[in-house]
Amino acid sequence: MRMEEQWWKGELAADIHQTLRMKELKLPVYKAHSPQIGMRRYFTDLLTVLSCRCNLCPTARHLAVYLLDLFMDHYDITVKQLHVISIACLLLASKFEEKEDRVPKLEQLNNLAYLCNVNMALNKKDLLKMELLLLESFNWNLCLPTPAHYIDYYLFASVGENDLHNGWPITSLTKVKAFMEKYAYYFLDFSVQDYAFLSFRPSLIAAACVCASRICMQISPSWTTQLQLLTCYSWEHLAQCIEMMLIYYENDVKEASKLKKQVTLQQQVVGTQPSAALSQFQSPVQDLCSAYRDSLQANRPNGLLSGSASSLHSYSALQASLQPSVQTLPLQAPITMQLAIATEPRHCISMSYGNSYFSGHHSYAARYFDR
Repeated sequence: MRMEEQWWKGELAADIHQTLRMKELKLPVYKAHSPQIGMRRYFTDLLTVLSCRCNLCPTARHLAVYLLDLFMDHYDITVKQLHVISIACLLLASKFEEKEDRVPKLEQLNNLAYLCNVNMALNKKDLLKMELLLLESFNWNLCLPTPAHYIDYYLFASVGENDLHNGWPITSLTKVKAFMEKYAYYFLDFSVQDYAFLSFRPSLIAAACVCASRICMQISPSWTTQLQLLTCYSWEHLAQCIEMMLIYYENDVKEASKLKKQVTLQQQVVGTQPSAALSQFQSPVQDLCSAYRDSLQANRPNGLLSGSASSLHSYSALQASLQPSVQTLPLQAPITMQLAIATEPRHCISMSYGNSYFSGHHSYAARYFDR
């Protein structure tokens, strides 16, 4: 669903939301069983870069990552196969969420993969086989809600006329809502980078993104009755997920400040201006903090974060040189997620696929992907 359609403002918004909430109850349980889970962050970043370069909507990007997560969770997959599977997930997600003319072409994906230092070239035959393999695995059901499917519906009610900023009435709801959307999408993108967030329901993650944004923008109360009624989540439901998001946010602020100080010192040593070097650390969220602080400075005694700046790792650096990494993003907060121990037999995928696209039998149960 494209942003310009604004389905969350229509008469069917509540029905669409209710349908998504019902479908998320049937989502398969993510167990973090994949032996290649250390490569997840790399492939998540790869899908993010490819989707952004193809101008795909957030729901397509998040669905692609979710499909990859579920597939990796059930099969032993080589790194070379993971590249093909990840791109196949992106294609399936874009075909499901986007209009036909916005679905990436094979030549375009190969060119982008080359720019990302992916040493492989896809052909139509292998990609088609992999798409069929994925569809068979998911029982031909790609209607799998992600946090991106809820975020716009919750953002529509994210700021109200009675909300306060630092104890002062909000003078421009339009301006605050614009910043709120950018903050919420910042946290939404953060949530997809760590598989620990898969322990929460997608709708809860979306609600937590809105609440974390209100906290960072110092809007009170942090969670309103209207938002609680809309999302069906109380503060107690959201607290753990919000804590994780804010810890990542705080670490992001510290890392950005540290990098800026290092570059500034280096520039002072060589006696040059730091502006060009610092630009690589100036992320959209860092600009967002400064812009939001400046927009309210004339009417408010305090800034947004008392001079703190935030930085989401720049995609430009990843696009310039995207190298595989075997490290996974460390957990920064206590998490009560219980990961089940893998007891069922796992399956390896053969590049020859065979007549049924598998070298063995399904490890998926049909009930995992019931509509």
